[in-house]
Amino acid sequence: MSLESDLVADRLRLKRNLAFWRVAAVLAFMVAVLGFGGFGLHHAAGPHLARLKVDNIITDDADRIARIDRARKDPNVRGMILSIDSPGGSVAGGENLHDAIARFAAAKPVVTVMGGTAASAGYMIAVPSARIFASNATLTGSIGVLLQSPDVSGLLDKVGIGVDELVSGPLKGQPSVVKPLSPEGRVMLQGVVMDLYDQFVGMVASGRHMDVARVRELADGRPYTGHQAIGLGLIDQIGTEQDARDWLKANRHIALELPVRSLDAPAQGPWWRRRMGASMDGLLLSALDVLVSGTAAKTFAAQGLVLDGPVALWQP
Repeated sequence: MSLESDLVADRLRLKRNLAFWRVAAVLAFMVAVLGFGGFGLHHAAGPHLARLKVDNIITDDADRIARIDRARKDPNVRGMILSIDSPGGSVAGGENLHDAIARFAAAKPVVTVMGGTAASAGYMIAVPSARIFASNATLTGSIGVLLQSPDVSGLLDKVGIGVDELVSGPLKGQPSVVKPLSPEGRVMLQGVVMDLYDQFVGMVASGRHMDVARVRELADGRPYTGHQAIGLGLIDQIGTEQDARDWLKANRHIALELPVRSLDAPAQGPWWRRRMGASMDGLLLSALDVLVSGTAAKTFAAQGLVLDGPVALWQP
């Protein structure tokens, strides 16, 4: 009986040791893949062009700006194709994106290819580019700033609702949705709008190498077609992304064979997808199944869009 007990004890001990080393091996594998595999996958891409696609309302997006700055510092990134199909967005969001693209353009070539619309802040972000391409039917320009505030005081009066408002100064509550804009408030807010407008005009004049007075003549808020814009100096050429690649080859010596990789946000999903990409999902899930239940990915709810304050937005 003593011998049998010893054999059982030895067998249990061996099973425990085996289980321990299995877990240790899986953990070591995951650390190696996460620490080195992801790094290798990122840098194994080799020389390439980055493509930044802006096809929605422009807001202040710190993650997108961080991706641009990382691409600027990445020696494998030789330039950027900026693809725009946007009516504009917030002034602050457009300015921050413009500045990030300008930093990139100071180090590496940027070419812009406009889609159906690249107006207001959508045009603002294009002006640091070395070359702007558009179609004849592209709507662009619309250089200007808009500040709107609803006033429901007339409706409140009709339904017998009054609102008491305490402010620290006569301009603190301007604009207000519950009272009309005062003459002093109108002057104050017009000054804010014109200051933002002047900044916008300065960006265009600097990026397009145009006289400020000439930009002001064009910057009355109207949109222009691509056909009109090329004659006004707001864009450089009617063309597509292929034309942009041809221009990069002829003027920046960037080969047509160089691949283009997206700078768009990585696919939402589990942390291992965000770290390395979907190609490693199956491998890592198999490893994780040894340790955990093997459940797959979670999804992220899309955030709502809010534009608060002055906007540079073309309104058809």
